[in-house]
Amino acid sequence: MKVELCKVVRGCRLGVWTGFGQQHSLELPGCLLYTRCATVPHLTQDTLHTLSCLPTVTQVTLDSLAEHHEVLEEFQEGVRKFAGLHDTAVFCSLHDPATTCPTGHVTNKTVSVWGSGGRIEMTVAKFMAMQALIQPDCYQSMADGDTWQTNTSRKRVRKAVDRTLAHLDECLLLHHKTAQLKNTAVFGVVEGGDILEERVRSARETAKRPVDGFVLDGFQSPAMEQELRGQLITAVTAELPLEKPRLLQGVGRPDQVIACVEAGVDLFEGFFPFQVTERGSALCFQYSVTPDPEDAVLEINGERPAVEHPKENEDGNPETITQFEMNLKDIRYREDFRPLVEGCDCYCCGNHSRAYVHHLLVTNELLAGVLLMLHNTAHYLGFFRALREAIKREQLQELKTAVTTVDLRGRK
Repeated sequence: MKVELCKVVRGCRLGVWTGFGQQHSLELPGCLLYTRCATVPHLTQDTLHTLSCLPTVTQVTLDSLAEHHEVLEEFQEGVRKFAGLHDTAVFCSLHDPATTCPTGHVTNKTVSVWGSGGRIEMTVAKFMAMQALIQPDCYQSMADGDTWQTNTSRKRVRKAVDRTLAHLDECLLLHHKTAQLKNTAVFGVVEGGDILEERVRSARETAKRPVDGFVLDGFQSPAMEQELRGQLITAVTAELPLEKPRLLQGVGRPDQVIACVEAGVDLFEGFFPFQVTERGSALCFQYSVTPDPEDAVLEINGERPAVEHPKENEDGNPETITQFEMNLKDIRYREDFRPLVEGCDCYCCGNHSRAYVHHLLVTNELLAGVLLMLHNTAHYLGFFRALREAIKREQLQELKTAVTTVDLRGRK
């Protein structure tokens, strides 16, 4: 397993992640396919595969599978076959990135995950036994990620780094003794809160271990300024080997994704479309760096397109509508018969209107979630394709401008 870089532009790494699963590869920068209990929310496998260019790596989370360990133990063939996942590699992470876990349930020997039935305490032995049942292609090691909140003390952050390194050593020891994991890769976890020295120490020490990749944890706090996030990630990635992938957890907004790619991140979790879907919204931000012909005419005539650069909304509330989406529950869309996004080739935009999805939402029809999840996933994956193309063509600044500019004409 390695990253084959073809270009590095001002910190942005363009390349391919190869050598995992059944000879899968994933273009970088890229994102994982988000699931809950190994299923993409709202979508069957057949519906999901109406989308083209799906990620070749599917993310499953230990918190959603831990309470089903007896079923997986009886099945014995791993979660990929159990869930009917086709032609995909599987990455297993500790927590669901779309939900916030309660804090304060970490000890020197255990971490806790939260399933539908409540808290499940995990020792390293239990954690590794679950990995043997899940049989992923790669997984993140057990970690103390309880220091992402602001105002966490330096002493607590240092303890989290020490615990995480100790957990990693124990996981590696058991990993080499577990037959079911002989072809499975291990990602070490970099912790350190918002303290630069601890971040660098965690990265250096983790890089000394025989891991196949790195998970950058603890950057999901909405209170963390993007400038600080970028500084910390840049310092961390400088300590990591170039040939191994770097996965950032808990960051999914398009503007933040671009900033983190500039800091050296390769991979992201694909949970943002699900959060937008749950709000009854559709992603509609622009990611084309090709000038709009209508805008060109307006410029020639001395007029300005109806756009704005709204302030960032960083209150961290998953119910809050962001600048990157339109709230289709709003009554303004009741008689709007346009597709969700002009030019989008997803099934929803090709067959249905904003008015129809609005009707489904206000009448609480389950089909609303299906159509929105299809569109939002397609739009988000399109953004990552545009991001790679922008790095290739050295047009990242133009992409940043497009992504953060809201075209008001499409929302009226």
